Amino acid sequence: MTAVVALIVLLPFAAAVAGLLATRLRTRDLGARTERMAYRRAAWFAIAPGAASAALTVWLAVALARGARVSEGRFWSELLPGRVEGTLTVVETGSVPISLTLRADGLSVLAGILVVVVALAVQVYSVGYMRDEPRYPSYSAFVSLFTSAMLLVVYAGDLIVLYVGWEIMGLCSYLLIGHWWEDRANSRAAVKAFLVTRLGDVGFLFGIFVLGTAAGGFRIDDVLRADIPRGTLVAATLLLLAGVAGKSAQVPLQTWLPDAMAGPTPISALIHAATMVAAGIFVVARLYPAFLAAPPTLDVLGVVAAVGMLGAALAALAQDDLKRVLAYSTISQLAYMAAALAAGSDRAAMFHLVSHGAFKALLFLCAGLVIHHVGSNLISHMGGLRTALPVTFWTMTIGFAALAGLPPASGFFSKDAVISAIEHGTGPAQPFVYASALLTVGVTGAYAARAWLRTFFGPARIEPLPEPPPGVAHVFDGREAPPSMLWPAGVAGRARPAARPRGSGGRCGGRVGVRGRQPRRRAARRRDRVRPVAGRARAGPRPAARPVPGAVRAGLPRRRRVRGAGRPARPAPGQGVVRADARVVDGAVRGSGRATLGLSGLVRLAQNGNAQLYVTGLLAGLVLIAVAAVVLT
Repeated sequence: MTAVVALIVLLPFAAAVAGLLATRLRTRDLGARTERMAYRRAAWFAIAPGAASAALTVWLAVALARGARVSEGRFWSELLPGRVEGTLTVVETGSVPISLTLRADGLSVLAGILVVVVALAVQVYSVGYMRDEPRYPSYSAFVSLFTSAMLLVVYAGDLIVLYVGWEIMGLCSYLLIGHWWEDRANSRAAVKAFLVTRLGDVGFLFGIFVLGTAAGGFRIDDVLRADIPRGTLVAATLLLLAGVAGKSAQVPLQTWLPDAMAGPTPISALIHAATMVAAGIFVVARLYPAFLAAPPTLDVLGVVAAVGMLGAALAALAQDDLKRVLAYSTISQLAYMAAALAAGSDRAAMFHLVSHGAFKALLFLCAGLVIHHVGSNLISHMGGLRTALPVTFWTMTIGFAALAGLPPASGFFSKDAVISAIEHGTGPAQPFVYASALLTVGVTGAYAARAWLRTFFGPARIEPLPEPPPGVAHVFDGREAPPSMLWPAGVAGRARPAARPRGSGGRCGGRVGVRGRQPRRRAARRRDRVRPVAGRARAGPRPAARPVPGAVRAGLPRRRRVRGAGRPARPAPGQGVVRADARVVDGAVRGSGRATLGLSGLVRLAQNGNAQLYVTGLLAGLVLIAVAAVVLT
């Protein structure tokens, strides 16, 4: 059974390796037919292993549901009572050993199902969304690597193994958010996400070290069973909370998540629904007995959640970018989960985590359909789309209903469980958290209704372009997106609208799907980019140099020449000081600058922007560390 868990994690990793090899093969320019074959090969490499991993996860869930071993009375043990745990190898470090342990129980399988289903939907969706994208093979490979890293976090039985997947997710988020790195806003957003999450990960790593040292091992079961002093436990959990705040975008490390919307929309769905932001809440639920034994940490978590849920909801109410509305909504909903954990109910937190992952993936994929149709992210450019996009309208209506907590959507039940848990919670911050949660419910309904009404109702607020750019199909064509983008967004049954024009202008998957979907998005980004203010004065002519006053000029040392002589006479007394200043002091400054430039020229050879080289170096480093650990021990 441990081999099945390993396969679930390794299949997306194998897809990532195959996708990177497909990228290398695609660089050979052998004509349009070869380009199409490379695109299809990369799509199969992305989808087939993901589907196999999803099937194995479902099989594992069924096997655990028939199991007889119940662990610690958690609610997921009632659903999936079985448990599988196996250690592949143990690395002796000289003090605290590291065990490569995989663990599958009710909690991990519950989160694993969410990860593989959303990741598979994103891969299928990206086949249509990223068509004609020259870097699609590397994009799909990094999505697969992202999925494998999150599955490693979910199924890890050792804190160091969990941390490896945790950090690989950070690398993949940097690569995927900055996929369109040609736009400076995208590259800046990727760097910001990487640096902010790394700031929290410093505390997270030290928290792991404190727990492992105090427990005498990094295995999660050993840590939870160890008799750790309360002060040490509070310090360790507070350090872990820094990493949780970074990954799950909680106050004060929440600023990276709205800016991460600069990346492709499928990546936004993957980050917000199943990976990255869900990892922080999952880690707290995995180590929840340790957090329960540290009440001050739960009080801090409750205050952070109360501030984050209401502040992010108010920020979402003021956004004009549809994706940023959903981004702030994610921060607010994750704060709901953190508040449930602070109130003592991991059951309500995980219930809302799964529910939120489902409807937030639906909302982001539907937002991609709307942006694909309109050519802009701004709500002020939308309106009246319920007739043009009927399938998208109904599916996004279901998603907004779940976000607002309207029955019978899943968000109603999960959010009600969270509020009930907060109401019955204890602690000094409980009244503040409960009041903030109730206010956030109203604000959430307000911004969800605003985005829904302004997107699909009222008159169209932007006119069609008179002529589409060369090679780009018309944006305002009155048709739905291709089926490969509709089906992952939750459409079952017939994927085509009933009223559909025939003829050459009515083909949905032909001209729109094949020709220029990516250039259309780039044209939209160029059209929406902020331009310099009209009428700004340009820099005038360079002013003439002011004359040096006579008194100053008289004090400047200069050389005197003897008439008829071809060489200068003995320098003035101040000339030696000038030479020393120019050659010693200025020379040291200029020399240090030249040395820095020379060294930077050598260092930048390893920072050339080639993502494949970075991943190759990372994997080579891991192999060398593993070989060294085995040989030296």
